[in-house]
Amino acid sequence: MKRRALLGAVSGAVLARPGIVRGASPLVFVPQGNLVTMDAVWTTATVTRNAAAMVFETLYGRTEGLEPRPQMVAGALVEDGAKRWTLTLRDGLRFHDGEPVLARDCVASLNRWMKRDGAGQTISERLDVLEVLDDRRFVFRFRKPFASLPAVLSKTQPTPVMMPERLAKTDPFKAVTEVVGSGPFRYEAREYVSGSRAVFTRNEKYVPREGAMNFSSGGLRALVDRVEWHVIPDAATAASALRTGEVDWVETPLPDLLPMLRKTPGVTVGVLDRTGYYGVLRPNWEQGPTSVLGVRQAMLAAIDQVEVMTATMGEDRSLYNAPVGLFVPGSVGENEAGMELVRRRKSVPEIKAMLAAAGYRGERVVLFHPTDQVFYNAMIGVVAHAFREIGLNVDEVSTDWGTVVERRTSHAALDKGGWSMFPAGNPAAEYVDPLLPSGVRGNGAKAWFGWPSDAKLEALREAWLDETDAGKQKALCAEIQARALELVTVIPLGQYLPPAAWSKKISTPLAGMMPVFWGVEKG
Repeated sequence: MKRRALLGAVSGAVLARPGIVRGASPLVFVPQGNLVTMDAVWTTATVTRNAAAMVFETLYGRTEGLEPRPQMVAGALVEDGAKRWTLTLRDGLRFHDGEPVLARDCVASLNRWMKRDGAGQTISERLDVLEVLDDRRFVFRFRKPFASLPAVLSKTQPTPVMMPERLAKTDPFKAVTEVVGSGPFRYEAREYVSGSRAVFTRNEKYVPREGAMNFSSGGLRALVDRVEWHVIPDAATAASALRTGEVDWVETPLPDLLPMLRKTPGVTVGVLDRTGYYGVLRPNWEQGPTSVLGVRQAMLAAIDQVEVMTATMGEDRSLYNAPVGLFVPGSVGENEAGMELVRRRKSVPEIKAMLAAAGYRGERVVLFHPTDQVFYNAMIGVVAHAFREIGLNVDEVSTDWGTVVERRTSHAALDKGGWSMFPAGNPAAEYVDPLLPSGVRGNGAKAWFGWPSDAKLEALREAWLDETDAGKQKALCAEIQARALELVTVIPLGQYLPPAAWSKKISTPLAGMMPVFWGVEKG
């Protein structure tokens, strides 16, 4: 399927710019979508992750090469064959309300996060106790060795952010509305306008860790006083605003606009996230047609990943990999098990026969179509067409991404506001092995939205966690992929690497898994 042609001349687009506080020129950033919540534990929304990283800190950060590094912690004492981890907080940590960051804040924050995150649940299931030793020290005591603790605590979605104990003890299944972090930027809640603007200001009392900045690790230093996020759903308007100097940085320009932006004096286009995103469709295992295995398998068979990625990223093959399995190309988990399910194209009559055998009789499929997200919008354009072609009764719900984030939490039946499927772009860096990706879990009610349940899949993942031999781990990755593709926990759509575009009036942002605002200067 060809990409839709842009309507109207980009040069004629007009940006209505929100009022700006006068003084030092703010860094103006256009995010990929609307910021609905700052609670990066409650949701896996990428926009929330990116905003929360400015305000909250994590115990471990990551380098550009995805290696975990101590960040809030001064260091760790690892004993008893990695069954006991004692973490000590570094000096100078204070929340934005002036209170010191204490070990009890971290323990409460971890307990809240572990209830929501699949990898956090893995910690919880293997944990004897997580307890406070004193104001700066706390300890994990595991029943089994757990050498992967730093890797898990440095993950980004849901993010194990540290917040004050009084907030961390709230219900993790309800979004926290009071935003109190300890990071290099403060969130200015009074200036927030949904669908228009979010504002962050430099935390003047922040004490950076010693050392060079490397993605989310090291001495993170805010070099601008104010960062404004301007939500501009129309891609042409965002590109025009960058060209005219109204904004400084566009997170995800429409691929069709990249050639024009590359030719624009004063604008740089480049890939900052060199691992990119792992595109998936997430089916609801609890409600409607997608609760039926045969229907999910027919939906998987209907998807041509190359077609989806071409619609999403354009003809430049360097910006995507497809077809892919459950682990991204080049990772330790990559394998060929079950790949015939995504490589071999079935005919439309064959897939219709699969649906008939599954007992499908035209029931409604509620497919979320986030029109304000450049990449999801393109993905669903192809997906909806493919599903209709095989005879599915697609109820394509065109809405904004914020609404998807809210509605996908619902367990309701389809006629009571429920849903069947939504698109997502998970960090590809977390799809390298079975430790972190939500798409290979079968842990039912504790799973990521969609709630797949399969004891065998969980047992295979547990075996991988316990295994220390690399060859045997590789074999288990193959079994996990084959099982997950057979059950259709997710429908993989491809790995894509969206370029960003920024003004030469700002310094080149640091490379990493997400846009980061420390280390960026504006001339």
